[in-house]
Amino acid sequence: MSAQMRKKVQRKLKIRGYGLKIDALEEILSFVDRFQDAEDEAIDLLLDQLEHESLSSSIIDKESVHRVISLLLEAEAATEEGGASCSSHSAIRVIDSFLVPKFHYDPIKKHFYQHTGSLPMHGEASAKAELYKDRFLLLFQRVCRDGHFSTSAFNAQTSEFGSCEICTIQSLIGQPGRRWVMGVISQLEDGHFYLEDLSASVEIDLSKAKITTGFFTENTIVLAEGQMLIDGIFQVITCGFPPLEDRNKSFKLLAGHDFFGGGDLTKEETLRLADLEKRAVNDMFVILSDIWLDNEETMGKLEIVLNGFESLEVVPSLFVFMGNFCSHPFNLSFHSFSSLRLQFGKLGQMIAAHPRLKDHSRFLFIPGPEDAGPSTALPRCALPKYLTEELQKYIPNAIFSSNPCRIKFYTQEIVFFRQDLLYRMRRSCLISPSTEETEDPFEHLVATIIHQSHLCPLPLMVQPIIWNYDHSLHLYPTPHTIVLGDKSEQKEFKYTGITCFNPGSFSGDSTFVAYRPRTQKVEFSAL
Repeated sequence: MSAQMRKKVQRKLKIRGYGLKIDALEEILSFVDRFQDAEDEAIDLLLDQLEHESLSSSIIDKESVHRVISLLLEAEAATEEGGASCSSHSAIRVIDSFLVPKFHYDPIKKHFYQHTGSLPMHGEASAKAELYKDRFLLLFQRVCRDGHFSTSAFNAQTSEFGSCEICTIQSLIGQPGRRWVMGVISQLEDGHFYLEDLSASVEIDLSKAKITTGFFTENTIVLAEGQMLIDGIFQVITCGFPPLEDRNKSFKLLAGHDFFGGGDLTKEETLRLADLEKRAVNDMFVILSDIWLDNEETMGKLEIVLNGFESLEVVPSLFVFMGNFCSHPFNLSFHSFSSLRLQFGKLGQMIAAHPRLKDHSRFLFIPGPEDAGPSTALPRCALPKYLTEELQKYIPNAIFSSNPCRIKFYTQEIVFFRQDLLYRMRRSCLISPSTEETEDPFEHLVATIIHQSHLCPLPLMVQPIIWNYDHSLHLYPTPHTIVLGDKSEQKEFKYTGITCFNPGSFSGDSTFVAYRPRTQKVEFSAL
């Protein structure tokens, strides 16, 4: 088998968001070799069938491939038909947080480069410093392209507002007058807040600051205008988040890098997928958060929801079930694993009792902040296999992914995140949010995470993050849709063209969302 065919198989898998073990690749090449005049169709058919499998990871192993090939060998005549078809199943690619590519920005060469080598779960101390550096440089390179903050190469006249050139914090010493700086808000001493960049840090006074929309917490990166006082404190006059950049502009500058993890597509492939997406008018995602399997009332309500969608002419393409999956938090006093395992089995039986949903819909499970797992640090890995085995007996195509989780629907990028973020962000605020543009806390939350290009810009003491995998929480380039599963009330907010919504708590107030990805329309539902 030629090296060219080997690369082709790896590329097709990458487009669908999968990795591949070496022995699995050899198995696929052996299968494709049977179809000398239809290699592409054979690969596509195999990959389509693999997506129906209950894969425990996005890294495909030899056993999974062998199982699918055994089923396909007696259906050689169907390869062309299977390869040419494009169902909504193959249009949906689920990307686990632990498989998202990692990139670093080089401020000297002014370009991104992909991280090579392993990413251990327990990083060294340098990984923590790298986390903050990567966050800062990601936003800094974006700000440097903004017209208000970029410097003119020919020293052209400044606007009536004066120069907005960003200074390093180190250069503030001995510089009178107002200056713009960019940095991370840090608490280096108890009760004393500082602004840090890559050069130095300076204590700040936010008491007279006029702020923009958003939650200003420790760890957020801000642009601040102010002046140095005699006592060495930087008096902040104006404070805001780094300006946004249009998604298309970001893509043009990324030189083909795949930040999202769905695979780097050629222009022709993007156009073909965009055309298929336009025809996907009937595709619908049903999203529910807080499904307490140990609560009879919740299970009764869930059956009503499934009955309703079973009777539709076109059933939903995808059901997204977000945690928590138990009314009691998983902690050291939790001893109900066997009971929860059986409850997942009962959920599988309930879904299997709806044959149209079982056959034509996919089911994605995302763990909540209080579900079983190795730790509370983000990103959280998928639910333990011990708990989900019973369910998979009834629903073999169920997908168990990380939190957060990404979905590529044709060309559209969707991020799912289950965390009670609103309450924690409000508690961590250093300044009361501005009411000039909005008083809605959810709108402040959305503005914060989009401008920060990060799903959870809280201090690491409030919400631990696995240092080497902080990049999986980045929102750059901005996705099309962000689903923020939160126990607070249902909300939708379209901010700078990005659709953001909270489906509400299904167990708490019987609310959920039907989302139509083709039109990015959010339909609030409740029982």
